[in-house]
Amino acid sequence: MEKQTPFKVASLFTGCGGLDLGFRGGFSSLGRFYGRRRFKHIWCNDVDKNACLTFEKNFSEPIVCGDITEILKDNYPEGATRLPKSADVVLGGFPCQDFSLAGKRKAFDTKRGQLYLSMVEMVKRMRPAIFLAENVKGLLSIDGAIETIRSDFSKLGYDVNYRLYNAAGFGVPQKRKRVIIVGTDNERFLPGFVFPEPPLSNKECVSIGEAIGDLENISEGAAQNHFWSKAKRFPGTQGNTTVVKDKVAPTMRAEHHGNIEFHWNDTRRLSAREAARIQSFPDDFIFYPSTSSAYKQIGNAVPPIFGWYLASAIECYLEKNNN
Repeated sequence: MEKQTPFKVASLFTGCGGLDLGFRGGFSSLGRFYGRRRFKHIWCNDVDKNACLTFEKNFSEPIVCGDITEILKDNYPEGATRLPKSADVVLGGFPCQDFSLAGKRKAFDTKRGQLYLSMVEMVKRMRPAIFLAENVKGLLSIDGAIETIRSDFSKLGYDVNYRLYNAAGFGVPQKRKRVIIVGTDNERFLPGFVFPEPPLSNKECVSIGEAIGDLENISEGAAQNHFWSKAKRFPGTQGNTTVVKDKVAPTMRAEHHGNIEFHWNDTRRLSAREAARIQSFPDDFIFYPSTSSAYKQIGNAVPPIFGWYLASAIECYLEKNNN
């Protein structure tokens, strides 16, 4: 590749595109600009129609909306772009609900829990130089889960490593612990991918007050996606606590059924725009088609700022090996 040629990315379980926005770069969030990265998406996919709609409205790249297990059997939605034969990078935040500490933890006993195998198949077919997968912290506490996943990718000829991160260390105003799995092609590159180090200490993390304080007294609907759930409070259940202004926010969840945390003023729940800020989405990134769908998409996403730092490390690795 020539120096300025972009690295080609295939994105699986894309959702609304949080990780993909991080890899694209060129966005402003929480008072800082995150520059363009050297990546170009050539194929994206998700099964959620609302998430695909949001992606289409915010990205110039197309997205194939359909079940990846069917697509891998050559059953494409009408008019869908075919899988490319190769890519430099494969990305995927495969579904995490069956590994989450907050769920039933059925792991590989469900169809959803086995969807990581679709990413394994994508890597097998495309032979990327590097792949990156993201999942919840709970993946590490299910006996044998991470080693099973690591083994399945390693059998394809990849050096596979993982690291647990808290996104708050990268400037995301949220306590969000996630496992990042990275594999590099043993046939073309020597092992040596360097995981990025969080630039912020615990004392330097961005508080929820710093992130969304300017939205507190803005009336509902006065800003894009600034609408909130009217679900009543049920003390003692998840999501019915009140956030603390001078601390990082709790994890933004996808499956809360409207029970997103209450604002520190205790008069309402957090709005979808506030949740998006907490996930580090820029204010010009709009979610469709409803508030409840926006909450779900936001909770499922990888924070773009976190994704940007991961992209930076992968770009550095590829350029080093390329040269």
